[in-house]
Amino acid sequence: MLKGFRDFISRGNVIDLAVAVVIGAAFTTVVNAFVNNLINPIIGAFGSQNLNHYYWCLKGTCSIDAATGNVKGVAIGWGAVLSAVITFALTAAVVYFVFVLPMNKYRQFHTTAAEEETLEEITLLREIRDALVADREAPRD
Repeated sequence: MLKGFRDFISRGNVIDLAVAVVIGAAFTTVVNAFVNNLINPIIGAFGSQNLNHYYWCLKGTCSIDAATGNVKGVAIGWGAVLSAVITFALTAAVVYFVFVLPMNKYRQFHTTAAEEETLEEITLLREIRDALVADREAPRD
């Protein structure tokens, strides 16, 4: 039962698909953070009446009214984007070192063993072929 599970996992398609799903989900977070915290505020600034608020906000002078919670200027969420990029990099590193690297070593080890078996089989088949050719060429009485 465990051998069947190991063969299923080591096929490669399962690991490749799992890595693609995890990396895709992590990259989706980066794209969403970029769009929500950089692109949307910039586009929203061009839709507002006063573009000077947008300019000053990029310089770090956005102000929030304590009473109403209104933001004067356009808030750019650099921290959220940077956090998403760092999370993506850490996720990719963990996936690589925990799943991809060991699977590559496993495949390399088993590929080498399979190549040695194949070479042995080829050598044996060549010997059989040479023996058959020699037998066919031998004079018959």
